[in-house]
Amino acid sequence: MSSSLYRLGRTMAALRWKIVAVWTVLLLLSGALAAGLGGSFSTEFEIPGTEGQEGLDTLATRFPELAGTSGQVVLVTRDGSDIDDHRAEITELMGDIAEVDGVAEAPDPFGEISPGTRNDDDTAMVAQFQMDGQVGEYPATAVEEIQHLVSQADSDGLEIHAGGQFLQSAEIPFGAGEIIGVIVALIILAIVFRSFVPAVIPIVTAITGVGIAMLSLMALSAGISIPSVTTALGAMLGLAVGIDYALFILSRHRDQLARGDDVRESIGKALATSGSAVIFAGLTVVIALVGLFITGIPFLTIMGVAAAATVALSVVVALTLLPALMGILGERLRPRRIRRLMAQHDGALPADAEGQHSPGGFKLAWVRLVTKVPALTIVLVIIGIGAVSVPVKDLELALPDLGTEPSGSPARVTYDLISEEFGPGYNGPLLVTADIINSTDPLGVVEDLENNIVDLGSVEEIQIATPNRGADMAVVVVIPEGGPTDESTKQLVRDLRESAPAWEEELRISEITVTGSTAIGIDVTDKLSAALLPFALFVVGLSLVLLMLVFRSIWVPLKASIGYFFSVLAAFGATAMVFEYGWLNGPLFVDVNGPVVSFMPIIVMGVLFGLAMDYEVFLVSRMREEYVHTGDARGAIERGFTANAPVVTAAALIMVSVFAGFVTSGWFMLQPIAVALAVGVLVDAFVVRMTLVPAVLALLGERAWRLPAWLDRRLPVVDVEGEGLAGVLEHRRWSAEHGEHALRLEDTIAPLIGEDGTIGPLTGTLSPGQLLVARTSDDAARAAFLALAGGRLQPTSGILAVHDRIAPDDLPAMQARVHWIGAGAPVARRLAALPARNLGRELIIIEDLADLAHAAAAEDDALVERLDALLAAGATIIVGSRVEGTSPAEQHLHRTLRDPRRLTALTLQRSPDHSREGALV
Repeated sequence: MSSSLYRLGRTMAALRWKIVAVWTVLLLLSGALAAGLGGSFSTEFEIPGTEGQEGLDTLATRFPELAGTSGQVVLVTRDGSDIDDHRAEITELMGDIAEVDGVAEAPDPFGEISPGTRNDDDTAMVAQFQMDGQVGEYPATAVEEIQHLVSQADSDGLEIHAGGQFLQSAEIPFGAGEIIGVIVALIILAIVFRSFVPAVIPIVTAITGVGIAMLSLMALSAGISIPSVTTALGAMLGLAVGIDYALFILSRHRDQLARGDDVRESIGKALATSGSAVIFAGLTVVIALVGLFITGIPFLTIMGVAAAATVALSVVVALTLLPALMGILGERLRPRRIRRLMAQHDGALPADAEGQHSPGGFKLAWVRLVTKVPALTIVLVIIGIGAVSVPVKDLELALPDLGTEPSGSPARVTYDLISEEFGPGYNGPLLVTADIINSTDPLGVVEDLENNIVDLGSVEEIQIATPNRGADMAVVVVIPEGGPTDESTKQLVRDLRESAPAWEEELRISEITVTGSTAIGIDVTDKLSAALLPFALFVVGLSLVLLMLVFRSIWVPLKASIGYFFSVLAAFGATAMVFEYGWLNGPLFVDVNGPVVSFMPIIVMGVLFGLAMDYEVFLVSRMREEYVHTGDARGAIERGFTANAPVVTAAALIMVSVFAGFVTSGWFMLQPIAVALAVGVLVDAFVVRMTLVPAVLALLGERAWRLPAWLDRRLPVVDVEGEGLAGVLEHRRWSAEHGEHALRLEDTIAPLIGEDGTIGPLTGTLSPGQLLVARTSDDAARAAFLALAGGRLQPTSGILAVHDRIAPDDLPAMQARVHWIGAGAPVARRLAALPARNLGRELIIIEDLADLAHAAAAEDDALVERLDALLAAGATIIVGSRVEGTSPAEQHLHRTLRDPRRLTALTLQRSPDHSREGALV
């Protein structure tokens, strides 16, 4: 992968203005689609298959009057007079509301069909009205018209407020907090780079990626139901990871420029090293977010996929737009001191100026402190995180209702007024439905069902108990004693559902369901809680496998997963402190305390997993690299820490600043997620990765980097830190010295195909435009050599290069350049069918020379002319021969080729140790 990224970086730098133009067009195009399609986001949280959702779907078809979005008008007399004294103006107001386009019905609260709810002293009333369908299905102007009518009707004698679900908005409350978070990130970047110009680049790339992602979501919302919180979550994650990923690559580029590297060469190397880690880090976040499908909840799956797409787009931007911008700025990104030195020495950096870095400073002192007595450090970290995690026991989950709206908003004012005048249960009614089609006394059955519900307790009032117009379905609107998120309300829902089978048998009715927004919220929370453990196992299991691939170790993945678990506990504990205990409510703009949004834990676990693995890779991979080169376990910890800790520190601070900016939005749906992620990143970066990790590695010593041999053989090699780049750069230097070659073998050893043993070592080169005959009567050796040259076999050691592609990283690219003609295939027809294009980097492999000889005999001179033409065009042909020495077919080729010097032979022989050797001669 590193070699491909190296070439990608150089290509993006070369095509810099075109790449910027492409991304600009994509941004404008996505904006035009979003504006043209005019989509809207959803505030509904549907869960197919749950009782609450099934009941709501049944209401929509059999009792539509209660199925749409509800609204409330709360009327309170200002002088304490009886509400009946204002009957005329209240009736007129409800009549005006009924005429608004989008309102299904607004019955007179003084009528008998749907009487309004009164408080105990008749000084206040709640009148209900129903909209046509859900939010987004009725005209957007309906909400403004209703609020205008209510404000006009408000008088000296009567205080009037509108509230209810119809006020729920799908608009995302972005504001100054998010902008401040980005500004703080810019300041951190300017401090890291000690320059303003490079600091702007990560901001630009992150905003570009997020802008395209959010505008695309807006366009998609015209045809797909997308929850409104999706855009906020995607923007928050996209900004955070987009800035961080650009920081990792750009900081590596700046370090290389400070050592005097050429600009374009440095861009390629930066992508090959840090770009590999960015891909891995982004992949972990994407997998974790897509893994939300485990919950079985459609809206959460959509949120996960949309957020994952945003993160993936951020990775693509970092790998394409970022190197293009680095190419445009060119020398301006090189530190000023280095530019001056190079200007004084004709563009070269003096040897004594290279590699001048700080000896370590605070970073070295810190890592030595935490590893001096590693066991003590580990105990202190566990105690500290344990103390922060204690409040997790008090963390309650629920779907937010209108009581979590910002203080002073119309919906929140009405919600609080209803709770004060009537009781909290009136803000969260439950709807009990039943199929009564077999009943001969619908009214009597409804009354009996009502009495049974009251007998359960925890019921404040039965607001409505009536059959529908067809008298085949009963609906009982139950007002619980507690609010929508109170434990007593949850218990009442459970009691109603447990009692339903007995009532169905007793009353001879069927399909009793408990539904309504409150019941659906409880269903969502219960289902999410049940999915939490499977999702945690999925995430932890994934982390173990991925990190085992990267670090070739068992202890490092175990330590990383445990550290991740500590970060999650700390994040949840801090969230409970803020939203359950009320700590720091003022500075964080938190308006209400109570249960947090029910999908907070699973979202935070998924996102924090990716970020934690991100920091683990950037910090520990450098330590592993140092250990592999030196074998000094303790020294590797210190050198790896001092090298990469500053970048991880800056990245974590940027993450925290972006997440903190979203906390101040005042939107309760997002605030707990932002708080948990900010605290989780802070703890993971500074407590877990920079304190616990060095201590654990110091305690384990060399054991930390060991992997059982049987497992090491079975795990694929993942080049995250760009270790394969060294081979690419070496081959570039070799090619510059020796010229380009179609095939390069240097001490190359590979396994045989179909039997035990190896082929090699093979050493030699093959120039473009040559025809090579690989001679041997050993079928296994011949098949292995041809597969090796065609990129179908990975060498176990040595160098294998086909043109500019190096094994093992570029095996797929090698295969893409090979035209393989198997034994028995029509050679002449296959050669004639080769595309008429520049074949200078193509390789043609013919398995059996006998097939070529047979075709030549049949085609006379036509085939030889075709071979001459292919070789003259620069194509390289390798033919397998079953004969040890020179065969008649080979002699014929030598005689008939226009330039016999293009013919080369390779003889594979068995060596004394029973391996197959060979040399190009």
